[in-house]
Amino acid sequence: MNTHYAWWLAGAFVLLGPLVGALLAGIDRRLTARMQSRQGPPILQPVYDVLKLFEKDTLVVTRLQTLYLWFFLLFMVISGFILFLGSDLLLSLFALTVSGIFLCLAAYSTNSPYSNIGSSRELMLMMAYEPMLILVPLGFYLTTDSFRVADIVAGSPWQVLQLSGILVGFLFVLTIKLRKSPFDLSTSHHGHQELVKGLTTDFSGSDLALVEIAHWYENVILLGWLYLFFAPWGPWLALPIAFALFFVEVLVDNTHARLTWSSTLKATWWVTLLAGVTNLMLLPLVV
Repeated sequence: MNTHYAWWLAGAFVLLGPLVGALLAGIDRRLTARMQSRQGPPILQPVYDVLKLFEKDTLVVTRLQTLYLWFFLLFMVISGFILFLGSDLLLSLFALTVSGIFLCLAAYSTNSPYSNIGSSRELMLMMAYEPMLILVPLGFYLTTDSFRVADIVAGSPWQVLQLSGILVGFLFVLTIKLRKSPFDLSTSHHGHQELVKGLTTDFSGSDLALVEIAHWYENVILLGWLYLFFAPWGPWLALPIAFALFFVEVLVDNTHARLTWSSTLKATWWVTLLAGVTNLMLLPLVV
């Protein structure tokens, strides 16, 4: 990847990432509505919602919550910047994980029962999906001898077949990362959440807007990770495939009931073991 082009791409992520993420969220909501035989909101509705949040009063339970939320957003941006700069994928994952921890700290700091339960569930979900996420950079390393995103993009066209098990595992945990059913245990974008809003119950105004913007960035980062599996095929083929798989999660969200936390943990670890770890063990035979 050309260095000058990589810096432009990383800068575009910082500046335009929220807009792209908001469009993904808007399309998600429109598709969900159509699947439920509703008209649905405008595609730009997430943008309108966040703009309204900035106009509302921000009720702060503790000053720490705002500080933690800014760090949540900051590390989310750092994770994406590293990814789109073509740098170390493993370092991008670490920044993404730290970002999630700051969100949990922000919710815990409010000392609310709903937020505390949501934070506990979020940490449990991190225990479920993090092992599978770690296997993704490891798989790319074994096929390209590098953790660098630029080397992965320039890798073999056969890498998606070599990493087919890891791709299946990643798609499974992507449902968790996007907070879709059957794994929307800590918070939800829909009205059926029994914890009110769980993790974000006590956030309001600009604080809640920060959370939404960070989730927009996260949407783009996860789409970028998905794109890497098909990147050697070229952007004109890889991007449509990545978008199609990304929005398959909307179908999953609307066709599955929520699991319990114990079932989520067991299912995710079994998929990680059978799809991810098995793929890594067999990889030396096909590389």
